Amino acid sequence: MRGMALLYPQADLRPTKLELLAPWLPGRSWYRGPAAPALTRVAGYRFDDPAGEVGIETLLVRAEDGPVYQVPLTYRGAPLDGAEAWLVGTSDHSVLGPRWIYDACGDPVYAGALASAMATGAAGAEEYAEIDGRQVRREPSMTVRGSGASGAPVPAVTTIVRVQDGDPTVIVTDAVELAVRRVLDGAGDAGRPGPAVLTGTWDGQLPPARLAAIRD
Repeated sequence: MRGMALLYPQADLRPTKLELLAPWLPGRSWYRGPAAPALTRVAGYRFDDPAGEVGIETLLVRAEDGPVYQVPLTYRGAPLDGAEAWLVGTSDHSVLGPRWIYDACGDPVYAGALASAMATGAAGAEEYAEIDGRQVRREPSMTVRGSGASGAPVPAVTTIVRVQDGDPTVIVTDAVELAVRRVLDGAGDAGRPGPAVLTGTWDGQLPPARLAAIRD
């Protein structure tokens, strides 16, 4: 079953996501671009937090004429204990208030949502925009889907044991091991084959690109 993401397109976010990512991205080992990049958003997709507490969004961004980078983010209304190393920055949302924005590879809520989508063959969350008190469905800028089967067992992720921050970034949890591609230039994959993967398409990207995998 697809989840639902409620968005506030009329709200202000200061600083913006791209403004936070511009100084953060050059510090990643897998980044290949300039030291002070001018970032553009290529596409994005979302997952739903069943508890309704954490926003989960993956951005595809490009630094000038470089490759496309996959940057999963989580948005929280309070700091995540023990995740200081994964904090991208803080921002003020004019509707939701202060938001702590994390590299989602260090957030167990993201790991659980990603594992669930891949294991069960789910798509990204349906997106609804809150406009003048009404919820209006909008088309996402890209589509993603897991390769698993509906009704398959879902890994019960509660804790991240460790993260190997490379390309792919490997997330070892208490229930499953995940690999997330960072550089989507067509030259790599999400690591060794596993029982399920996540693929995605966006404007100009066919066939579907492999974005992440569950690893044996």
